[in-house]
Amino acid sequence: MFKNRPTETGSNFWISYADLMAGLLFVFILLIGAIVSKSIILKSDLHKKEKSLSTISQTLQDKESKLDKIRASLKKSQALLEKKNSYLEKNTRELEEKKKEIEEKKKIIGSKEQVIKKHKKDLRLKEDEIKKLQKMLAAANTQQDLLSKKVVLVQNLLTETNTTLQKERKRLHKTLNDYKGQVIVLSDQLTEANKTIKYKDEQVLKLLNALDEKKTRYDDLIEKLQSQKAKIKSLTGIKLKVIAALKEELGDKIAIDKKSGSLKLSSNILFDRGSAVLKNEAKAQLKQVFEEYIGALVTNQKIRPHLDKIIIEGHTDSDGGYLYNLDLSQRRAFAVMNFLLGLDFAREYNIKPLMIASGRAYLDAIKVNGVEDKEASRRIEIKFRLKNEDAMHEIEKVLDAP
Repeated sequence: MFKNRPTETGSNFWISYADLMAGLLFVFILLIGAIVSKSIILKSDLHKKEKSLSTISQTLQDKESKLDKIRASLKKSQALLEKKNSYLEKNTRELEEKKKEIEEKKKIIGSKEQVIKKHKKDLRLKEDEIKKLQKMLAAANTQQDLLSKKVVLVQNLLTETNTTLQKERKRLHKTLNDYKGQVIVLSDQLTEANKTIKYKDEQVLKLLNALDEKKTRYDDLIEKLQSQKAKIKSLTGIKLKVIAALKEELGDKIAIDKKSGSLKLSSNILFDRGSAVLKNEAKAQLKQVFEEYIGALVTNQKIRPHLDKIIIEGHTDSDGGYLYNLDLSQRRAFAVMNFLLGLDFAREYNIKPLMIASGRAYLDAIKVNGVEDKEASRRIEIKFRLKNEDAMHEIEKVLDAP
């Protein structure tokens, strides 16, 4: 493992290369951190929106309760108005009856006035007759006294008739004025009640319109939130869908990691210890596994649209130095990729633009109960990367949409 040491120039090269890879690893870790931070922020924003939605729902319930109270008050006002209308109708009927009585009394007064006019006319005739009789019977004192008495009686009768007529006119006029005052008061009360009802109707209409508007906004918000949740689930669930489709495609032919969907091959089968040269007897098995696994990725229509890269990763145990293991894992990854790209299958499906190779040394060593499993750690992993950046960008656009 430590025999073939590289020259000083080679050491510098590999040290520079290791620095470059370390820098790339740091950038990759920063990218992973940014994605995790963004996910946490998105979950926090979603929680805030759900809390805001709950507050809006509570406000709407409060306003519905107030509206019920207003409706109850309106019903009471309507009942009171109906009572007032009934009272007004009753007073109107009484007023009509009194008007009829007044009309009848007017007719009676008119007939009495005609009688008085007739009496006045008769009186004038009688006065003329009296004058004639006075001239004719100036000498007849007895007849003159009799006529004088008759004149006095007629004058008294006329005076009494005029007095009665004036009293009746005053009483009728006062009664008519009283009825007019009551009609004016009732009319004012009815006008005020109509204004109150009209104002309350306007207020109720405004409240109903506001309620309808808030209900519409609430329904739109719920619909929009459900749509956003569906889009987020669809975008963030792509990885799970791809892994499920890959498992369905491979069946029991090849075992893959349940969480990541990656394919793990033991380095002990592919390489001799400390070597980066593929064993001849392992090439046939590697070819079969590659064609099954990669074929499922590039031909399945549920996976291919989301596929970004196919990654060949080399891993070692922790025996030896980091740089040595990094170099070994990198060369083994290159050896596997070089073999795979030489297959007719790779050329047929143009796999080359998708494939990259990477050495991980012992950074991702496999541990069991906190202890490194060195045999399991020495492995080649073939994994895939989806277009997660596009998916995250779509999620940001959905959550930032107004």
